[in-house]
Amino acid sequence: MSKATTVPIPVPTITTGFSASVVVSGQPIPPIERIKIFGATQWEEFVLEWVDSLRTKYSLVERCGSAGDMGRDIIATCADPTDGWDNYQCKHYDHSLQPSDIWLELGKLVYYTKRGDYSYPRKYYFVAPQGAGTTLSNLFKQPSQLRAGLIAAWDKKCRGGITSTATIGMDQDLRNYIDGLTFSIFEAMPPLRLIEEHAMTRWHVFRFGGGLPPRPPAAIPPADPATKEANYVRRLLDAYGDYLKRAIGSIGDLSSKPDLLDHFGDSRIEFYSAESLRAFSRDTLPPGEFEKLQDEVHSGIIEPGIAKVAIGRRR
Repeated sequence: MSKATTVPIPVPTITTGFSASVVVSGQPIPPIERIKIFGATQWEEFVLEWVDSLRTKYSLVERCGSAGDMGRDIIATCADPTDGWDNYQCKHYDHSLQPSDIWLELGKLVYYTKRGDYSYPRKYYFVAPQGAGTTLSNLFKQPSQLRAGLIAAWDKKCRGGITSTATIGMDQDLRNYIDGLTFSIFEAMPPLRLIEEHAMTRWHVFRFGGGLPPRPPAAIPPADPATKEANYVRRLLDAYGDYLKRAIGSIGDLSSKPDLLDHFGDSRIEFYSAESLRAFSRDTLPPGEFEKLQDEVHSGIIEPGIAKVAIGRRR
């Protein structure tokens, strides 16, 4: 009998080097996939954050999404009042937008602008996490076909759906109004473009994580204190005066106190560092985050004093 040959069992390759964040939370979800699992309210808030960041383009951005919005989700008033306003209509569906998804919204726009509830917008954007399908994208490029499609779909999609208080039929007066409207105002916002521009807002990290960008270096204090430092400098001089038991009118009064002059210089550096952090927080985080940090620092400073008083009272 021949001797059996031993065949080695291959050892599986084990990938190592997972970061702590992956161990705790799993692999990150790309933004283009994450927006697909937003709820309808989250989606409107996300779009609002983006539109509100377009400050050079709009003077006012308002969210109207509700039962009485008359077909308007987010209203953006143009910076030049003569340009009118733009509408951002949020649609969070599990598919790319199709023509059947928009006829009712166009019907509402026609009905309420004809009735005089609001003016016809300059632009009308459909914003959906999966964008517009090929058929709808092509239709937006052919305004006359888009108009014809709305007229053809009116009885099925708009007649009984615009308002619960009335049936809106297609009479000649309404048909004439539709024929006089500009249908080149409609388009769909590409989701990748939306994400790219949202990444420039203070809300992006809050929505998607991924960490903050590098904080820029703090400015170097100028030789002479600037106007924005006036209150801080005055408080420092008052503190030095309290320590020396005499009035300190200006930094020149400390010429014989090199230790306080050094402290003054270091304090101004810390002031500019704090201002840099405040500006960084303003540009990269939701409102109020820097103020929360200020409260935490203040608590850390004041608590030891309170504890000391409490201990003294117990004694």
